[in-house]
Amino acid sequence: MDNEVIEFDIGLGAGEGGSGREGDDDGLDIEHHVDDEEMADSPPFTSGGSGGGFGGSGEIYLPEGDLLDLEPSEGMEFESEEAAKAFYNSYARRVGFSTRVSSSRRSRRDGAIIQRQFVCAKEGFRNLNEKRTKDREIKRPRTITRVGCKASLSVKMQDSGKWVVSGFVREHNHELVQPDLVHCLRSHRQISGPAKTLIDTLQAAGMGPRRIMSALIKEYGGISKVGFTEVDCRNYMRNNRQRSLEGDIQLLLDYLRQMHADNSNFFYAVQGEEDQSSGNVFWADPKARMNYNYFGDTVTFDTTYRSNRYRLPFAPFTGVNHHGQPVLFGCAFLINESESSFLWLFNTWLTAMSGRPPFSITTDHDAVIRSAIMQVFPETRHRFCKWHIFKKCQEKLSHVFLKHPTFEADFHKCVNLTESIEEFESCWLSLVDRYELRDHEWLQTIYSARRQWVPVYLRDTFFAEMSITQRSDSMNSYFDGYINASTNLNQFFKLYEKALESRNEKEVKADYDTMNTSPVLKTPSPMEKQVSELYTRKLFARFQEELVGTLTFMASKAEDDGEVITYQVSKYGEDHKAYYVKFNVLEMKANCSCQMFEFSGLLCRHILAVFRVTNVLTLPAHYILKRWTRNAKSSVILEEHCSDLYTNYLESHTVRYNTLRHEAFKFVDEGAKSSETYEAALIALQKAAEKVDHAIKNSSKSAMVNGRFRGNSTVDASRVNHTSGDREGSSGQHMSEDDMDKRIRELTNELENANRKCEVYRANLLSVLKDIEDHKLQLSIKVQNIKISMKDGL
Repeated sequence: MDNEVIEFDIGLGAGEGGSGREGDDDGLDIEHHVDDEEMADSPPFTSGGSGGGFGGSGEIYLPEGDLLDLEPSEGMEFESEEAAKAFYNSYARRVGFSTRVSSSRRSRRDGAIIQRQFVCAKEGFRNLNEKRTKDREIKRPRTITRVGCKASLSVKMQDSGKWVVSGFVREHNHELVQPDLVHCLRSHRQISGPAKTLIDTLQAAGMGPRRIMSALIKEYGGISKVGFTEVDCRNYMRNNRQRSLEGDIQLLLDYLRQMHADNSNFFYAVQGEEDQSSGNVFWADPKARMNYNYFGDTVTFDTTYRSNRYRLPFAPFTGVNHHGQPVLFGCAFLINESESSFLWLFNTWLTAMSGRPPFSITTDHDAVIRSAIMQVFPETRHRFCKWHIFKKCQEKLSHVFLKHPTFEADFHKCVNLTESIEEFESCWLSLVDRYELRDHEWLQTIYSARRQWVPVYLRDTFFAEMSITQRSDSMNSYFDGYINASTNLNQFFKLYEKALESRNEKEVKADYDTMNTSPVLKTPSPMEKQVSELYTRKLFARFQEELVGTLTFMASKAEDDGEVITYQVSKYGEDHKAYYVKFNVLEMKANCSCQMFEFSGLLCRHILAVFRVTNVLTLPAHYILKRWTRNAKSSVILEEHCSDLYTNYLESHTVRYNTLRHEAFKFVDEGAKSSETYEAALIALQKAAEKVDHAIKNSSKSAMVNGRFRGNSTVDASRVNHTSGDREGSSGQHMSEDDMDKRIRELTNELENANRKCEVYRANLLSVLKDIEDHKLQLSIKVQNIKISMKDGL
């Protein structure tokens, strides 16, 4: 023994029975049996592979003939170490336990292994003080499986080159696994060559591991005959995809380098060393970066393509343009999906977008993404995609959907149709009680995250959606219809460029339609005409829908605190479904309980109904978001479109009119309380009328200075002077000051008369419009009553 030295190789890597993950049971030698927590990353034995269960070359050698039924005994000889290992593993499969390599002995002369010990996987105990784990927080602690079992087989190499059994311990100190479950043990899980071929074929067709396993079970006649688990299939597919991507990712890097060489504003970045071709990649073309300047207020991070259905770990950043169409803000390939990778990605994307974070961002329901966003975008409102949660709901609650056909409609109503937080909370409790789901783990998880996906909690934040209850076009992926389950990286480039070209064409067409066609106006409202010249066609159609919708709503004053008036807005006969609008007359600002403007950037029909009854004829500028206008991408400020004389006159006149009426109503209320206050009010009104008349005369005199009307053009002044000159020529003398004053009074009286006529015409027009609206409302009610009566008759 002087020429030999013992070496202990407990806890070897994947080639020695381990998975290489810190924090796993007993370092690296976890087995998979029915009592253990299944380890998603531990590789199974693979026929002909190099990542087998333990030791040697990784190949599996199955004993032949009578050896299959033998029990190990001292003195047995084998042609090689691998043959001995395969024999002991075959014996372990028959008996019901898993094996691994425990120790080896090497020669001092050449370092060759001359002795091996194979043990039961439950040999020894977990070492909780290992240096590699004691300073690390283990996020997912594994079940303890090592119980100090002594069962083992030791073999030594003879001078002849053969291996002989030098020791065998038969007894175990734990229960053995039943034959129908032995395929779950780690050392007995193997993916055969034919199984690999079938997995590769089905994976290429876009099938996920669950469906592939179902096909394999049907093909082989049972899960025990397949020889491996769904986790093994998933890991094999992942490793397949990883190897494929590592080879193809170089193509992507070459493409990005060429794009950057063609245009220095093309941005791309690689996590880690660029020449390794194994890190995450992000890129954004110049158009994407420019679009973010216009429409970067809300962003969707689409991780749909990370799912097993797709072969590409692809994640685009998208938004919504002024036509309501998806617009691209950059793309990423995520080879590694750890939290540190998402932190790198979000920081890199923020750098490409000039360091300006969005107001809101929408992602899939993912705890890792959530954590990264909270760190990189602490001030950004984060929302989970409601439609992804609905889709997940169908999967997690499939048994409930089958048992209770009404559950889906009730769930949708609870989430989408509740108007307040209190109503949602009450509806949710009723829902989980009615269907006995209070203890459902997944439902509890999404309920705890309700502030990130339920609409009633999100309406105070801008997400650029046209409706709270309907899915927005922005949530449809930018690349839908171009990238599918069978797309690989070689095909990606052409499809990526084709998608960009198609989206650009659609935007150009929408721009053309907006600038070269006029929408059909449905009302005589000055507000509708004003907005039709500002919004894009898509947004105007949505606004027009709200404006026409005001005809079915009644707005009545509910409260008045002096500065802010609260209106109750509801459909005729539906006061129980009322919305409340708070309107500040002086500032021309209104807020509705539905919060549609805060959520979508468009005024709701409830506020528009209040504007109608308060004589607000045009839309105040602060309610027209530039991002929804036809000039969203221009440097021209919105106010230039609102500065024409007609609009300014209407806005200023409306403000003055509403302010005076508001103060007058308060004056009338106080004056009518008693006969004394009534007399005082009349006297005050008479004095006020005299002062107003005096102010009108003074304003008329100040309108002309040195023979020119203040604020008028030279042409207007010349016309006035020319008229005066004609009169001077006819009289042969200059006009005296008295004649000038007389002429001013005459012109002033004419102007007042014209103004009065305008007010009369305007009042008559408003009266006619109101009559039309009331008539439409009555007709609508009659139609509904007829429909109800016909339905009852049927």
